[in-house]
Amino acid sequence: MNFIQGIAYNFRGLFLGVKTPKLLFWGLLRFCIVILITIMAASLILIHHQDILGVIWAKPASYWVLWLWHLTSWLLSLCLVGLSTVVSYLISQVLFSVAIMDHMSRITEMIIRGEATDAVGASVFRSFAYLVGQEIPRTIVPVILSILLMIVGWLTPFGPLVAILSSAAAAIFLAWDNTDLIAARQLIPFTTRFRFLLGSLPFHLGFGLPLLIPGLNILLLSFAPVGAAMYDAERRRKAQGLRHEAQGTGR
Repeated sequence: MNFIQGIAYNFRGLFLGVKTPKLLFWGLLRFCIVILITIMAASLILIHHQDILGVIWAKPASYWVLWLWHLTSWLLSLCLVGLSTVVSYLISQVLFSVAIMDHMSRITEMIIRGEATDAVGASVFRSFAYLVGQEIPRTIVPVILSILLMIVGWLTPFGPLVAILSSAAAAIFLAWDNTDLIAARQLIPFTTRFRFLLGSLPFHLGFGLPLLIPGLNILLLSFAPVGAAMYDAERRRKAQGLRHEAQGTGR
């Protein structure tokens, strides 16, 4: 059920984001930033496509082998575009998207809870700096490791299994990058937040799997903070209800 709930919260966040003007604006702004950086990175890489291909394999003179060289050229182009997409996403996360994601989660909290969660006694600058710093262990390192594992997996007999496991890991950490926003804003220690991730892996796997769908993932990533904030707000509401019930029983 947690796995299904993860998928549901992802799309619930998308629907709420589309029908709420403020969330729609910030979501589309993030979407446009990622697209713009992706186009710039892909153009820069593809300009040097022939140079990269020449280093890997010089154009053969034999017509019998030339078709294989052209096939390699197309495959290299696809790999370079995929690489530029990943690099663009990571760059946009650090430079722009963290601030947009945090603002979208605050708006969502205001809609659902009537208030936004902040760290007690912490300045806005300190909270934001801490939030940016968490992108390295929370997104950048896990995503890069997942890609490296996938590449290594292609070179071993266990390639399909490694590819599945690395994709699942990437989905989980992409989901956690959104569900961890509010906790990181409160300056909760990394170890505490990571234990929460380990205790809710099925939910994060369900939330993150749609974020791996090519094309659709850019749109879903743009509004993923909304679904994550909805999940956090409703989880807190249930926890408060259980505490009130326990206090009532104690009396």
